[in-house]
Amino acid sequence: MMRLTILLMSFVLAACGGRSTIAPTNSEKPMRIVSLDYCADNYVLKLADREQILAVSPGAVKDFTYMREAAIGLPTVRPVAEDVLILKPDLVVRSYGGGPKAGEFFERAGVPVLQVGWAANLDGETVGSIPFLIQEMADGLGQPARGQALVEEFRNGLDAIRARETEKSALYMTPGGVTTGHGSLMHQALLAAGLKNFQETSGWRSLPLERLAYEQPDVVAASFFSSARDQVNTWSTARHPVAQAQLAGPDVVHMEGAWTACGGWFILDAIEALAEEGGK
Repeated sequence: MMRLTILLMSFVLAACGGRSTIAPTNSEKPMRIVSLDYCADNYVLKLADREQILAVSPGAVKDFTYMREAAIGLPTVRPVAEDVLILKPDLVVRSYGGGPKAGEFFERAGVPVLQVGWAANLDGETVGSIPFLIQEMADGLGQPARGQALVEEFRNGLDAIRARETEKSALYMTPGGVTTGHGSLMHQALLAAGLKNFQETSGWRSLPLERLAYEQPDVVAASFFSSARDQVNTWSTARHPVAQAQLAGPDVVHMEGAWTACGGWFILDAIEALAEEGGK
């Protein structure tokens, strides 16, 4: 179930965009924050002070959470209404934790909710961009200056990488046997790394095995393969000998699943790794 959740989150990361919503709060910084899923955990652990955090999700210390080391030692809570309300939080932060109706439920119970929006663009000032999302989350957590600093750091990192150029092509590949073309955040990440996307068809699709039989990318961007929760299943096209041959090549970037499982500043790690391989 966790594997399916991570894969779906990766799809949504690339394909969707939306505004994160903040329930009205008082002017004071929230000091009893509870986050309900690993996407929310990342932002809370990065932007809030430790003393602001009442509890994080059980997934906060897992390998698919980028900020997992910062979560060590913090109390955890299941994304179950009764378990959360008994803690008397002054802010609940969530992406998908608790189910689709959780936000409405907590707000009816009088608990403000900070909803993590989907990231659809690497940069920009509009809803759906990573900088916009960072700042909106920082504001909601009572840490606007910290958000501004992270946005600046993220953009400086992007600018430094974008200065590199290469003619190499790259194929994004997951254990589920899917890849992505135009219209996704991962496509933008490949371009930001100075690479061309080997997948020419837009959207999320199965690996193009027929094409790969006679034409290979210069670089393979393999994500989630290192996670114990995302082993290649029997029915995945990633098991096909043609796909396996791509993974056996010398130019494979093994990206941590945590870099792309959610939309955030940490995708910069993936872009840097891709740019380094593309520059060889």
